[in-house]
Amino acid sequence: MPKRVIKEVNSWFQRESIVNNLERFQDFIIISLCVGLFCVMLIRLGDMFFSFLHPLDVREITSDILFILILVELFRLLIDYLQTQQISVGAAVEITIVSALREVILRGVLEIQQNQLFGISTFLLVLAVIFIALPLVSTFFGHANSHNHETLPEATEILSDKTLTAD
Repeated sequence: MPKRVIKEVNSWFQRESIVNNLERFQDFIIISLCVGLFCVMLIRLGDMFFSFLHPLDVREITSDILFILILVELFRLLIDYLQTQQISVGAAVEITIVSALREVILRGVLEIQQNQLFGISTFLLVLAVIFIALPLVSTFFGHANSHNHETLPEATEILSDKTLTAD
């Protein structure tokens, strides 16, 4: 009996077991966030439909629609993370752009101070550059990696051919 307990305690401290348990816990956290986001989306959707019973406030309805779209994108980002165990930077940039534009739309461009408007514009410009440059950088590095892997066998074949003909 004590040997069995010692083996079980030792298995708790094995690296693979620790990593697997932490990944399960992380997946549990992500699933909890997904359930929470889904509940918030349903609540906001219900609030939006109940607001149709009162006189229409276009700014409030626009705010609710954009907020629900942001939550849907965050939900999609979390689902993608669960499937691939990687964060999609492009999706995160899209969510950030929509969030920043939502704030500008809700406040109104004329109500925002000049310094804040300049900061938001710079922020959106940087996000746009990241969004445009991301596919270019990923294809460059992806092509560079595959190019190196493809040329190494060819280079060894060429070298072996030259050594054969030189002999």
